[in-house]
This record gives sequence, C-alpha cells and structure tokens, in this order.
Amino acid sequence: MVNTILNVGDKAPEFALEDSHGNMVSTPDLIGVWSVIYFYSKDDTPGCAKEACAFRDGLEKYKKRGVRVYGISADSAESHRKFQDKYHLPFPLLVDQSRQTIEAFGAKKDTGGTKRMTYIIDPLSYIAAIFPNVDPSAHAREILDWFDGRSLS
Repeated sequence: MVNTILNVGDKAPEFALEDSHGNMVSTPDLIGVWSVIYFYSKDDTPGCAKEACAFRDGLEKYKKRGVRVYGISADSAESHRKFQDKYHLPFPLLVDQSRQTIEAFGAKKDTGGTKRMTYIIDPLSYIAAIFPNVDPSAHAREILDWFDGRSLS
C-alpha cells in the first residue's frame, strides 16, 4: 500500500483504535472538538519521551483551548501503559500495531517505522494543520502557538 499524502482541508482518515486501557477512540470522537493527533516512533525512547512530556506539561493549556491530545504509535497497549505510568502521561496513547492508521495519515516511513509528525483536526473532522517535521523539545509549544494564532470557534 502506498503511503497516503494528506493536505490541509482534507477530511481526516477514518480510524478506530484502542488506547492503552482498552477504550476505543475513533474518528467520530473527534467531531465537535479540536484534536491534536501526534505520531511517534516508539514508547520510552529519548525523543518520544521528550515530546510526550512536553504535551503532558502543556496539557492544561490545551484543555483551556478545548483541545484534546492523542498519541499514536505501533507499540502494544502494555508498552503504552508502561510509558504513560513512567512519565505520568494523562492523555490517550492509541495502539496501531497493524500500522493502518499510521499509513492512512502518511506517517509510515519507507523503512516501515513511524515518522514523528502531527495533525490538527478541526471540530468537523477536517485537517486544519500538518506538522511533518517535528522537533520533540519544541513541538508542543509550536502547536500551542498555532492555536493562539487562530480563533477556535
């Protein structure tokens, strides 16, 4: 299957994934709220931990803006739980071991791994922004700055 190329204004790809606690999250859950969906390569690696902790540290600011944060990788639910427990991550990490959602969002590397990239999905489930090149230490702030530059009605 060819890696999908998505653009701002496209409808977000349909998905249904379990989080680390067995709760299902799907595209319809994004309706009515702004969502940040970030893809990362592996639980508990230095860059991915840095990025996840930055989202954790800014989560109250996201909540004040009415924004939900979701992380997606191909790791197992058990791996996600350990990662969340170790770093006290209070947002859902979604399991995509089949890599279908990773591929549908264009986050699959040619080598089979997962690209570090982020999508902002608007309340109607359309892609509002794409961040294809992520600096894990500055990315969570970059996303907040994007929201601060917009009216989120």
